[in-house]
Amino acid sequence: MRIISLNVNGIRSASSKGLVDWLSHQSADVVCIQELKAQPQDLTDEQTQVACTSGRRLHSALYCAEKKGYSGVAVFSHQRPAALTAGIGVAEFDQEGRVLRADFEAGQWMPSALTVVSLYAPSGSASEERQASKFRFMEAFYPQLQRWFREHQQTGREFVVCGDWNIAHTEQDLKNWKGNLKNSGFLPEERAWLTEIFQTLGWVDVYRRLYPSASEEGYTWWSNRGQAWAKNVGWRIDYQVATPGLAARASSAFVHKASRFSDHAPLVVDYAV
Repeated sequence: MRIISLNVNGIRSASSKGLVDWLSHQSADVVCIQELKAQPQDLTDEQTQVACTSGRRLHSALYCAEKKGYSGVAVFSHQRPAALTAGIGVAEFDQEGRVLRADFEAGQWMPSALTVVSLYAPSGSASEERQASKFRFMEAFYPQLQRWFREHQQTGREFVVCGDWNIAHTEQDLKNWKGNLKNSGFLPEERAWLTEIFQTLGWVDVYRRLYPSASEEGYTWWSNRGQAWAKNVGWRIDYQVATPGLAARASSAFVHKASRFSDHAPLVVDYAV
C-alpha cells in the first residue's frame, strides 16, 4: 500500500508543473493533498479525478476553505471511503479546511480498518497573530489526536495522519537549526508539542522510524527566498504520523525531489499489507 502526501501550494499550479503526470506513474493507493487554494468548481476533471495508475481513477474528497484561493485539503483514494469527516469541530480552523478524515473498512487494503487523515496545520511565520492561531490549533488538535489514538486502542483501527505539520521536530530536521531557534516552525513549544504526540500519546513518525539518522535527504520544504532549493537549505515539516501497528508495516519511504511541483516535495511511504 503506497500513501503519498504533498502540500501543493495550489493544486492548479502544481498540476501545471506535471503533478498529475507524475502521480500517474506512482501506483499510489491514497494521495493526501494540502493547500488546495481552490474551490471544487474551479478545478478540471483531471485535477479532481487524478489517475494514479493507467486506467484507474481515484475517488476524490475535497475539503475547501471558505476563503477563496486559501488552504484546503483533499484525500484521493482507489477505494471509496466508507465515511468522511471534515474538520475538528472548531470553527476557526474548520472554515479554513485543515483536517479531512477518510475511513476505510477492513479488507480494502489491510486486515484491520484504516483511517487516513489529510492535515494542513497553520503556519505562524506571517505574523504574531498567525502564530497565536497556530498555538490555538495545536491546543485544539492535541485532544483530537488523543481521541483517535483511543479509538485505535479500543477498535484496532489503524490511523495515519499525513500532511504539512509546519513544525521541524529536531535539529536534524532542518539545515540552519541554530538560526531558527526563535522562528515559527522550530520554536521550543512547537517541538515539545510534537514530542508529546510521539512519546506520551504513542503516535509514530513513520519516516523517522525508518531512517533515524537521515537529515538532508528527508527535507520536504524549501523557502522560495534566496537559493534554498539549489543549496538544499530545507526543513522536514511534512510527516506521515501513524499508530504503532501501521507504522511497523512501513517498509520504505522517500522524498521525491527530481521534480518540483511546489515549495514542498512529495513524501512517499510504502506499507506492507
